[in-house]
Amino acid sequence: EVQLVESGGGWMQPGGSLRLSCAASGFLFSSYEMTWVRQAPGKGLESVSIIDSGGGRTGYANSVKGRFTISRDNAKNTLYLQMNSLKTGDTAVYYCAIHPDGRRGQGTQVTVSS
Repeated sequence: EVQLVESGGGWMQPGGSLRLSCAASGFLFSSYEMTWVRQAPGKGLESVSIIDSGGGRTGYANSVKGRFTISRDNAKNTLYLQMNSLKTGDTAVYYCAIHPDGRRGQGTQVTVSS
């Protein structure tokens, strides 16, 4: 059974940093591209970042480029999202997802406010 468990969310002031983790199991993690997506209150899913299976190629939404960094540790079956210079607009539930499969975890809430 595929399991994706996100962690690391919470409350942070604007300008702060958070690091999200996603523990994967039930599939060959190292063979799949992975993404982070988010859903802000009252809005649809937004793709935030993507990483290839080996971790060598990454992509970012314009809204987070230069502030967020996606990475993975295939030995630990774990995906990460380092979020710096957080803005109130980054407030959302963040999900990791298998790409292009689309299956995702339960999400972790990130709230950015002063």
